[in-house]
Amino acid sequence: MGITPAIVIVTRLTRLQTLRERWVTTRQVKFALEQAHIHEGERRRTFSTSAKEAALPQAAAEADFTEYQHEDDQYQRTLDQLQRDLDFGLPVKLLDRAYVPNFDFWNAAAVVVVGQDGLVANTAKYVGDLPIIGINPDPARFDGVLLPFSATQARPVVGRVLESKHRSRSVTLAEATLNDGQRMLAFNDFFIGCRTHVSARYTLEVAGRAEPQSSSGILVSTGAGSTGWLSSVFNMAAGVGQLVGSHGEGKVQLPWEDRRLIWAVREPFASRHSQANLIAGLLPEREQLVIESLMPSEGVVFSDGIEGDFLQFNSGTIARIGVAEQRARLVVG
Repeated sequence: MGITPAIVIVTRLTRLQTLRERWVTTRQVKFALEQAHIHEGERRRTFSTSAKEAALPQAAAEADFTEYQHEDDQYQRTLDQLQRDLDFGLPVKLLDRAYVPNFDFWNAAAVVVVGQDGLVANTAKYVGDLPIIGINPDPARFDGVLLPFSATQARPVVGRVLESKHRSRSVTLAEATLNDGQRMLAFNDFFIGCRTHVSARYTLEVAGRAEPQSSSGILVSTGAGSTGWLSSVFNMAAGVGQLVGSHGEGKVQLPWEDRRLIWAVREPFASRHSQANLIAGLLPEREQLVIESLMPSEGVVFSDGIEGDFLQFNSGTIARIGVAEQRARLVVG
């Protein structure tokens, strides 16, 4: 007898839940937030030169806690509604984001992600070609670029997915493979470098050219990620260019479906043992960045800003970064 397919709802801890893990109870969380404002008020009264500077709204701590509480309440209401509305006669499983990398999605009939956007990006790397339904639990708080649906729209959308009558958008993923066989995907971007704030040392090879480098690491972005972390690199480059009289565009952006990647070296340093000629470029499909670590320790490769989930990238390790065969599929209708 076969196993019944399940509807998987991917969730995350709210800020209040995360604080409760730290301080155990909601009352303790509220007390800690209040104390922060009390101490700030005392500091202002001691060091400020005017009554206006010293004033701290008495309601500030309460407002902060209320915001956490309202956000948590709204998220829990959304989960409750989804569990009721997604009754199609199939099991409905709640899956916390911490367990996504180790969860076997092979038996999922539908994958519903209750955002923020980053949760969609993290989930997309592990679900294979399953379509992802992004739910914005709180449109008043979250923009939800990857979360096109509200909780009230979930049932008809999931129904269309179960009947294969939905519309989806393909999103290019990036892939990193190491010479020891380890593999990692990225929805937005890869960081290759040192996990601390010291310079990363490595050799970079692309398009038949190679050089040793010392830098703050390399970013490799998909089209979906080209408006994120990578954009800050181009903003910095544009600002420096304006200082010295250059006038560049300041950004490079690709569509989500584009089968190219964008790469950029952060703060490259030219010295006796390092060069700074290979700085940025577009990486076509079927081509790769080849990066060999020259760091005895602390080298890492991680994706989508998740520093805790990384591949070690130390001396003797060679990483190849390119466009992944696997694509993410985001439901849009």
